Amino acid sequence: MLSVFRNMFRIRDLRNKVLFTLFIFGIYRLGAAIPVPGVSIDAVKQFADQAESAGIVGLLNLFSGGALESFSVFSLGIMPYITSSIIMQLLAVVIPRLQKLQDEGETGRKVITQWTRYVTVILALLQSTGLTYLFHRGTLTNGIDLVPNYTPGRVLIIVITLTAGTAFIMWLGELITQRGVGNGMSLIIFVAIVSSIPSQFVVLATSAGGYANAKFVGVAAMFVLLTAGIIFIDQGQRRIPIQFSKRIRGRKMLGGQSTYIPLKVNTAGVIPVIFASSVLYFPALVASSIPSDNWFFGPIRRFIDNNLVSGASWWYVFMFGLLIVFFTYFYTAIQFDPARQSDMIQRQGGFIPGIRPGSATTKHLEHILSRITLPGSLFLATVAVLPSVVAIYFNLSLGFSGISILIVVGVALETMKQIESQLMMRNYEGFLS
Repeated sequence: MLSVFRNMFRIRDLRNKVLFTLFIFGIYRLGAAIPVPGVSIDAVKQFADQAESAGIVGLLNLFSGGALESFSVFSLGIMPYITSSIIMQLLAVVIPRLQKLQDEGETGRKVITQWTRYVTVILALLQSTGLTYLFHRGTLTNGIDLVPNYTPGRVLIIVITLTAGTAFIMWLGELITQRGVGNGMSLIIFVAIVSSIPSQFVVLATSAGGYANAKFVGVAAMFVLLTAGIIFIDQGQRRIPIQFSKRIRGRKMLGGQSTYIPLKVNTAGVIPVIFASSVLYFPALVASSIPSDNWFFGPIRRFIDNNLVSGASWWYVFMFGLLIVFFTYFYTAIQFDPARQSDMIQRQGGFIPGIRPGSATTKHLEHILSRITLPGSLFLATVAVLPSVVAIYFNLSLGFSGISILIVVGVALETMKQIESQLMMRNYEGFLS
């Protein structure tokens, strides 16, 4: 392994990319420590000391690398961009213009990327306004008012600062993609999660009664098993064989080759988790504007505050897991269209051995897709809610979730594959050799 790192820094081009990526990481972590102007520093410190690490706040804080609980300029993190990208993918299914742009190649992708940036800024404006209001009301901060001087001018400064922070993070991610190594947006999330793991282990040890306590050892072993399971599932795929018939063109014989369609067990990745968290965040945002003393809406708001905002609730665990399963099927159906895939195979002169082309191939692909999506969705839901279940059952303060491990492992594997390809091109042994 040490020789791999030595070879990685021996190649000048690869060394410059790695160092540039690390430099961007440093800038990102610096911005995550700068507080937003106009907030109460004492209130922010009080909230950071007693902030709940689970639920909606914990998930948003996870993707921002702890910037949310300190209300820094990077509090929104990369979430608006991720949400914007998901929205554009969904719209491409129903808007023919976007679908046509996707099929145009690099030119079309540049146009979609530009539109994604505009949508990101709009979402950042909306989310920063909502978070500022919720932090003033104390809905997400255990009753602590982080913005005591809640005036239009002060709110405008905070909203503009948070939106500019999101736009800056988006630019940093694109710089990593262009001049660094790996996918910039994924690596931004990666470094945000990794930076908060050591402090969360300290919180866990304090809650469990020490590092040698059986609860702490059990939770640590659980995360090791989850990591092994995530690697196993992430690499798992169902290979559907495709055979191409032979064709004669002039004096050449074409076709006759065989290949396969790789269907991953977890095709949707962590997108269903983001969908589910957004759906659970919306009721909390709406409930904050409902008067708590109203005879009809008051109980509804109290139910939402007690069961859908905090992760220390069985209702939250159940709803979160159910939404993840639903959105896994939903997003997988969008990403992989069996009818379109069947038509593409038929037009290229291919077929699945033993299956007739056309509708029979479509039904066969639908059957396989539904069978592999079920275990993938259940595993994703289990990884997401299992730490919350353990925290509720054993009364522990667990600051990180299975989703954090899922993202860290997935991004690390993908980045290692890219470095591996760079090393193999120059006849060096890589990480995965």
